[in-house]
Amino acid sequence: MLKIKLTERADSEILVVGLGLVGKKLQIESTGAQIDTAALLTTLTSMGASGEVDEVIKLPSKSNKLIVFTGLGKIESNFSPELLRRAAGAAARHLLGNDSASFALPHKSVAEIAAIAEGAALGSYAFTEFRGSSKGAQKNPLSSITVVTRFANTAQAKSAIKRAEIIAEQTFLVRDLINTPPSSLTPDSFCLRTKKLASKYGVKVEILNDAALRKGGYGGIIGVGQGSANPPRLLHLTYSPTKAKKRFAFVGKGITFDTGGLALKPANGMEAMKADMSGAAAVVAAIFAIAQLKLPVAIDAWAPLAENMVSDTATRPSDVITIYGGKTVEVLNPDAEGRLVLADALVKAAEVGKKSGGLDGIIDVATLTGAQVVALGSRTSAVMTNDENFSGQFLTAANIAGESFWPMPLPVELRASLDSPIADLANIGDRMGGMLVAGLFLKEFIDPQTPWLHLDIAGPAFNEKIAHGYTPVGGTGIALRSLLCLAELASSQA
Repeated sequence: MLKIKLTERADSEILVVGLGLVGKKLQIESTGAQIDTAALLTTLTSMGASGEVDEVIKLPSKSNKLIVFTGLGKIESNFSPELLRRAAGAAARHLLGNDSASFALPHKSVAEIAAIAEGAALGSYAFTEFRGSSKGAQKNPLSSITVVTRFANTAQAKSAIKRAEIIAEQTFLVRDLINTPPSSLTPDSFCLRTKKLASKYGVKVEILNDAALRKGGYGGIIGVGQGSANPPRLLHLTYSPTKAKKRFAFVGKGITFDTGGLALKPANGMEAMKADMSGAAAVVAAIFAIAQLKLPVAIDAWAPLAENMVSDTATRPSDVITIYGGKTVEVLNPDAEGRLVLADALVKAAEVGKKSGGLDGIIDVATLTGAQVVALGSRTSAVMTNDENFSGQFLTAANIAGESFWPMPLPVELRASLDSPIADLANIGDRMGGMLVAGLFLKEFIDPQTPWLHLDIAGPAFNEKIAHGYTPVGGTGIALRSLLCLAELASSQA
C-alpha cells in the first residue's frame, strides 16, 4: 500500500524539484533541498529543457542523488494547487521502477502540500492484474513518497497527508474497476467486490438481484440488462454517521459493458465501453472515502448495474418499459441505456431519502453521452442542475479538488423532443444538444423540490490518448475527489 510521509529535509536518493521559466530563463523551484542550482541550470539549458508543464527531466548530481525536474511553466509568486498536483504526478509517472522519492516542490500553504502529496500519489499507479508472461517486465510505481516541507510537524499537514493516502487508495479502486475487463467485472462481481470492501470501511450494503428487480418494478435496469447472460443488479451502500449534518444521495451509472444492444455500436472503439461503469465506481469510492474520513455527512450511494448486450431477449427499439415509480418510456434507441438504469435508481434514491428525513441533494454521475465529448472535450465534464446554488457549491468543490467541470443548461425548448405518441416519454430526443436532452430526460425523474446535479463524465472518465500529469492511460477516477470535497464543504458549512 502506498505510504506518504512528511520531512523538513529530503531523505531519499531521488529528489523531485520544480523547473519553470522567468521570461525566457530557466529557474529551479524547490523547498528544503540543497542542490547546486547554477551547475544544474547550465546542464539543463544545454539540454534544451523548456520548463513547460508535463516536462520531466532526470539528472544525476554530485551527491549521487537522482534529481528529477518537473515542469511548472511560467514562474508565478504563487503556484496553484492543481499545477503542483499535476507536476508532482508527472514526476511520479516517470519514476516507475523506483521504491521511493522525496518531493521538494515549492509551496506556501498546507493546501499546496496536500496537492503535492495527492499528485505524487495519483501518479504512482499501475494496473498489472491481467499481465501474464510480461508481468515480470513491468516496473512498479513508487510505494513510498516523502513531501519536503517546513510544515512537516504540524497537525494540519499530517491530516492532509492522511487524506491524500485515502484519496489515492479510492482513486486506485475506481481506476482498477474501470480497467478490469468486462469478462471479469459483471454486475454480480462488481457487487461482491464492493461488498467485501464495504465491511472494511463500515459501510452497509444492500444488493437487489434480478428477481428482486423484476418484482420491485425496476423496468429500466431490467430492460437494459435482460439481453445479457449476466443478470443486472442494484447496489445500495449506506453511510449513516451519528448527528449527520447533511444527507446526500449519489447515483452512478453502472453499465459494465455497452455493446449498444440492438442499436449495436461500431466495432472500432467498442473496447472502451468497459468504462461505462465509471460513474458507479466513482460513487462507490466516494462513499468509502467519506466513511474513512468519518465526515458527519450521511450518504446513500446507488449503483444500477447491467450489461447492455445483443441477444434474442434484448430490448427492441419501440419497446415500452415502466420505470420504478410508474412512468413509462418508449425505448427508441437501446444504446441510450444509461438514462434508463439511472431513472430507476434516482426514483428509488429519492424515496429512501424522503423516508430518512429528506435529502439535501441528489447527484448522478454517468458516462452518459458522446455529445459531452463533442461539447467539452476529453478533460472537462459537464454539470446540469435544477438548483443553481447547489451547482455553485459543487463547482467550488470541484475547483478545490482540481477536477474540471463546466455548467451546462437544460433548455426547456428541448424537452418536447422527448415526447412519445404511446408512452409518457421517449428515451431519445433531438440529436443536436444530445447531452442536454439526456439531462432533461433524467430531470423527469427528479422531485423539483430536491436539489439535483447531473454530472456527465463521458470523456474524462477514460483516457484513451497519452498519460498527462497524474492521469494515466485508462480509467482516471474523475468525480471521486469532487464528491468528497462537496461532502467536506457541507460538513464544515452546516
